[in-house]
Amino acid sequence: MDEGSAPKPVLEIVFGTLIMIVIIFVHGAGIRTINQRFSESWVHVNDTTAYWRLNLLLAITIGSLAALHFTETLLWAIPIFLAGLIPSMRDSYYYVLESYTTLGEGSISLPDRWRLVGPIIAMSGLFTFGWTGSVLVSIMTDLGKLDKVRAKDLRDRGPPEGTDPEP
Repeated sequence: MDEGSAPKPVLEIVFGTLIMIVIIFVHGAGIRTINQRFSESWVHVNDTTAYWRLNLLLAITIGSLAALHFTETLLWAIPIFLAGLIPSMRDSYYYVLESYTTLGEGSISLPDRWRLVGPIIAMSGLFTFGWTGSVLVSIMTDLGKLDKVRAKDLRDRGPPEGTDPEP
């Protein structure tokens, strides 16, 4: 791409928006799959399920969500690299990670005539992280309800045999 060419904001916005649509579609499909797998596991949970199993389910879910975000950022980095906007794939991925997370303090930047793409990457990160946050709130709500049931059962059973009740 010719460094001396004039900026074409419409092209920047169309390029960024099309990739953002793909990213959000991928996120939706990924979130749905992760949520379905969590729900399929959750139906087997009861008030006697071991805590380590619950923690493992939570860890797998969070790991899956993180992997989804790493995939999405890779899907941003590939076209930026292939378009020659950033010459190395590693630098392209680094730039995308910084923009997607809105950290934005890196030493790598897009050419001036493509700089509108950076904020579009940040917008996609805001959308997808917000969506991920809502899924985590839902999951933690389920875990919190289970904890309440367990606490109530423990309270109703009273202290174990052979122990003094609390004063």
